[in-house]
Amino acid sequence: MKGEKTDTKKPFMRSVAKQLSFTALFAALCCVGTMVIVIPLPYGYFNAGDVVVLLAGWCMGPLFGAVAAGLGSCLADILSGFALYAPATFFIKAIDAAAAYFVWRALRLLIAKDSLDILARIPSAIVVEAVMVLGYFLFESALYGVSGGAASLAGNAMQGAFGVVCSVLLVTILYRLKTVRAFFSPLACAPRAKKQS
Repeated sequence: MKGEKTDTKKPFMRSVAKQLSFTALFAALCCVGTMVIVIPLPYGYFNAGDVVVLLAGWCMGPLFGAVAAGLGSCLADILSGFALYAPATFFIKAIDAAAAYFVWRALRLLIAKDSLDILARIPSAIVVEAVMVLGYFLFESALYGVSGGAASLAGNAMQGAFGVVCSVLLVTILYRLKTVRAFFSPLACAPRAKKQS
């Protein structure tokens, strides 16, 4: 009909309710992944929380992904009896999710082929996990001194390494599914690589 405005907004911006629903879902997955999916390691343990944090950033974008990662991860700390860590966890994991998206997006400026998307995901995940390790080191150093912060470096680094491997494997599978890419627009809205003159 005449006079009707065409909706030119991107799919992931059309429904705030949809975004909030999936933000809540990813927050719940972060919480469950942190508390339930736990694998003992020589220096501490691995949980799937970091994997979901990275996926939240890549699938939901920097804003909703950061909110989901921060809320879900700090809720896991509170429910697990580590409420002291909850504020730091909120900020660290929120920054992680946002960084996952922005680093990936920046690297895709240099990578034109979708088939090589993994080459942007890997360094993105590594940067994020380095931020996580550094964030907890600084927080625990403030609480317990530098020696106390250093005591958790090995465990957090191991956690980060597992997070990189698992998240990159999962996002590579998801990225190849057109239906998933259409549903989570940020997952595939990479900028075009600049052509060399």
